[in-house]
Amino acid sequence: MGIGSLKRAVFLDRDGVLNESVIRDGKPYPPQSEAEVEIVAGAVAALGRLKALGLPLIVVTNQPDVARGKQNVEAVEAIHRRLGRELPLDEFLCCYHDDRDGCACRKPKPGLILDGAARCGADLARSFLIGDRWRDVDAGQAAGCRTIWIDRGYRERGPAHAPDARVGSLEEAVEWIVEQINSEENGNH
Repeated sequence: MGIGSLKRAVFLDRDGVLNESVIRDGKPYPPQSEAEVEIVAGAVAALGRLKALGLPLIVVTNQPDVARGKQNVEAVEAIHRRLGRELPLDEFLCCYHDDRDGCACRKPKPGLILDGAARCGADLARSFLIGDRWRDVDAGQAAGCRTIWIDRGYRERGPAHAPDARVGSLEEAVEWIVEQINSEENGNH
């Protein structure tokens, strides 16, 4: 594949971006089952705008509760199947490790994003990462993507470096991406 044929892609975190996180003491946690999944408001229409532009939508998610024994792979996969039925997503790439495992796929390391880009032939410099936590933004920056941070006001640190955009919702993140693409394609870099 020549460099001219590489395309844009959008990498999305799962919890807090596509579905609501479960908030306890100001910190986000994943839903424990498919039944607990609540898709964020406006997600279907927002993601539909990106699909209309021909962008692959790849979910890149850390699910360390599997390594911690608090969740099982089957429940995570059931959540992914539900999201895949209800949202126009192309692929789910998941890290089941905890920090101590030292893997290359657990965000803030860029392994999941690099894998997704290789799978769909994406040019990371032309691609985007949407996340709601510092690990997402830092992983996107490490991979060379433009990053959009959905700042949900969690009681945790922010990204190591400023994201390209800071927004309040998935809909705002998509609007920013569409504006960037329109500007670039109209020669207004």
